[in-house]
Amino acid sequence: MRDVAIIGIGMNEKWGELWDKSIRTIFTEAALNAMDDCNVDHIDSMYIGCMSGGLFVGQEHLGSMLADNLGADFIPATRVESACASGGLAFRQAFMDVASGMSEIVLAGGVEKMLDVDGGAATYALSTAADQEYECFHGVTFPGLYAMIANAHMAKYGTTRKQLAHVSVKNHMNGSKNHRAQFPFKTTLEEVVNSVMVADPLTIMDCSPVTDGAAAVILCPLDLAKKKFANKPIIKVIGSGHATDSIALHDRKDLTWLSAVELSGKRALKMAGKKIADINVCEVHDCFTIAEICVTEALGIFEPGMGGPSVESGITNIGGKIPVNTSGGLKSKGHPVGATGIAQIIEITEQLRGISGDRQVNGAKVGMTQNMGGSGGSSVCHILEVN
Repeated sequence: MRDVAIIGIGMNEKWGELWDKSIRTIFTEAALNAMDDCNVDHIDSMYIGCMSGGLFVGQEHLGSMLADNLGADFIPATRVESACASGGLAFRQAFMDVASGMSEIVLAGGVEKMLDVDGGAATYALSTAADQEYECFHGVTFPGLYAMIANAHMAKYGTTRKQLAHVSVKNHMNGSKNHRAQFPFKTTLEEVVNSVMVADPLTIMDCSPVTDGAAAVILCPLDLAKKKFANKPIIKVIGSGHATDSIALHDRKDLTWLSAVELSGKRALKMAGKKIADINVCEVHDCFTIAEICVTEALGIFEPGMGGPSVESGITNIGGKIPVNTSGGLKSKGHPVGATGIAQIIEITEQLRGISGDRQVNGAKVGMTQNMGGSGGSSVCHILEVN
C-alpha cells in the first residue's frame, strides 16, 4: 500500500437551513472549495457519503449526478452509505483507492439535505438506520434509543444528568468559535437541563440538529503531495479502522458499550502504530450527549464509567488533556448525516495545519476522528498526522 496524504479541504460556507440551495449546489460548493485549497484542476475518482438522498430530497444515483454537476464527467463516482457514518466510510474508500494505486487524486465528499422535508419525514428517514422490525415498528426513535443507553449508563456507573449537560455546554462553547456552525452560540448547564424533554433523560439540548451541509477533501499519494502540494503542511493518513455491530440494541450484551467503536479504534491505532495516549485532538460522534461519553470510553480515552466525570472536570476542553470536538461537534456545528464524517476529517486537518484560530489545540501533531452509524451499528475511525 502507498502512503496517502490529504492535500485539500472544503465545506459549503455555512451549515444549517439552506432553503435556497439544492443538494447538488451545496456539494459542488464544498468540492470546488477543496479543489481550490490545493489548486487541482481534475480528480481521478470520487466517493460521496450520503445516508438517504432518496428520502430527504427524492434523489438517488448521486455518483452520476454530482460528478456531472462538478464537471467531472466519466470518472468513477460512487455513493457510499453507512447511515450517519456514510462520510467516514466514503473517506475510507477514497483512502484505499489511493493507497492501492488505482487512482492518484481522489475526492472524498459527503452531503445531506435534511430540511426540505418536515420533522416527521426527517424522523422517518433517520429511523431507517435502526432495526425496522424490532425497534421502529414499536415506535422507538433515535432519541429513545440513546435515552435507553443514557439510562443504562447512569444506572451502571452513576453518570449524572449534569455530566450529560457538560458535553453540550463544552461543544457549544467550541462551536461559538466556528463560523460554519449551525448553532454557534454558548449555553449553560441550566439551559441544557431545563430545555424541552425529548426522551428522558435527554432534552432538546442533548440532541444534535437536522442540518443541510456538505464537505469534501482531496487525497493523493504522499510522494506526490511532497512534490507538488507542499505549500501547506502535509497531513498523512496513518490509520483507518472500520467495524460493525448488531443494528438493534437488544442484541448487544451491554447497552453502555459500543463494540464497533472499540474495534474500529483499535484497528486504526494498530495500523497507525500509535496508542490512544498519542492522540492530541479528537473529533467523535456526539449525535447525543451520551454518545460522546460512551465513545470516549470505547476508544479507550477514558476507563468505562469515567467519560462523564472527565468531561465535567474539563479534561476534554480545548486546553485540557485531550480536547474532544473542537469544531463544536455534531451538537453545535450541525449533523448533515452524510457529510459529518468528512467534516470531522476537515477539523482535524485544520488543527494539524495549525489554522483553527480560537479553537486551536497547541502542539497538535496527531488527531483522530470517529464517525458512527445508527446507535453504534457501524463505526469508522481515522488517524491523521502532520508529516
